[in-house]
Amino acid sequence: MFAYQADEHIQLRLLEPRFAEDLFQLADRNRAYLREWLPWVDGTRTPIDTSNYIKFTLSEFARNNGFQAGIFYQGNIAGCIGLHSIDWENKKTSIGYWLGSEFQGRGIMTRSCKAIINHIFNDLGLNRVEIRAAVMNRRSRAVPERLGFTQEGTIRRAEWLYDHYVDHVVYGLLKEEWVQ
Repeated sequence: MFAYQADEHIQLRLLEPRFAEDLFQLADRNRAYLREWLPWVDGTRTPIDTSNYIKFTLSEFARNNGFQAGIFYQGNIAGCIGLHSIDWENKKTSIGYWLGSEFQGRGIMTRSCKAIINHIFNDLGLNRVEIRAAVMNRRSRAVPERLGFTQEGTIRRAEWLYDHYVDHVVYGLLKEEWVQ
């Protein structure tokens, strides 16, 4: 199974069924906060929903087409990070992430993304990674900006969030641009 030590406090572990209850509880506690930017919140009503999601992500991992990892901060699950899918022919992928509000402001997501980017370029041998975030989602946008991504443009009405569309800012990073 995938596990990556980001630093002395943060470990990234492939989501497994045994994490379903804790992951559900984290999302449930942060439901209103997460719902502002994530379209899956209303469809996640029980630990079984989270367990089914984990099973789906494990099938992606088994097909070598991305993965989802829990972000463990000092041993506690704090959020998720992963690769949406991998385009092996063009050697590119995109990162998605979320963090419980109680874990915000500690640099956890930036350090987690840095570890995933190292994995993408050094272990997977990919050439490009993207991060997309809603234009108004300043916290999410700050991560690629801190990590040296290039803001490449805006996709209008990129995502339907419950009752409205949001535009996405696209950030890209190439392997030769990555400074570890």
